Amino acid sequence: MKNWISERARGTVIIVHGAGEHHGRYEWIIDRLNHQGFHVVSGDLPGHGRTRGKRGHIDRFDQYIDTIYAWYKEAASYEVPVFLYGHSMGGLIAIRALMEKYMPVQGVILSSPCLGLYEYPSRMQEMATRMMHRLTPTLSSQSGLKAEYITRDPEVREAYQQDELNITTVTARWYQEMLKAMKTSMLHTERYPNVPTLVMQAGEDYVVDKHVTHRWFNRLEIADRALKEWDGLYHELLSEPEKEEVFRFMMNFIHQRL
Repeated sequence: MKNWISERARGTVIIVHGAGEHHGRYEWIIDRLNHQGFHVVSGDLPGHGRTRGKRGHIDRFDQYIDTIYAWYKEAASYEVPVFLYGHSMGGLIAIRALMEKYMPVQGVILSSPCLGLYEYPSRMQEMATRMMHRLTPTLSSQSGLKAEYITRDPEVREAYQQDELNITTVTARWYQEMLKAMKTSMLHTERYPNVPTLVMQAGEDYVVDKHVTHRWFNRLEIADRALKEWDGLYHELLSEPEKEEVFRFMMNFIHQRL
């Protein structure tokens, strides 16, 4: 966990990164938030970045939830409004953490949340993964995440491919835990708290299933919710050429709820 402190902060933003990446890819967003008067709390999720342990692996999804809860307690210690931002898998983790832990945040921003995959493994691969996650849970295979799927920006693609902290393999246990978390999020939306929520979904998403995102959103029974689908943009909205517009839209949501 790391903190980035802003003078005379009006709020704190927790940033939860996606699968395969690390918090260092959010440096420009962290810097911008600091300049706009927000502390930032973030870090690398278990099995990612510079954390200890096997890369691309978790024993149980609760490891992610416990990590985010620790970040929340740190953010809340500043005694200013707390906002939770989660991208892709980070969005799924944010949803599950809010369902399981008491975290009275001022607002939630979900960026292309991973509630369903754009493409699943074949039936044979799926059966093999189910067996392996019990017999050899740490057996790794390619994640399928590619730079050309996440953004249209060629510079970001090149940086992503050359970043040694990104991971391209995940374990059988990690995959099965992800599937269970997605299923729980969809089946038990009534457990999602009544907190202001903005969902920003990529219109051209080749990582997650945007239709599942819409279905999840439509099942929410909360007073303050909004969904914005960005036509033509790829999975990583804040890595796209239009990222400044996306960032302003997100900040408008935050400012209106301070």
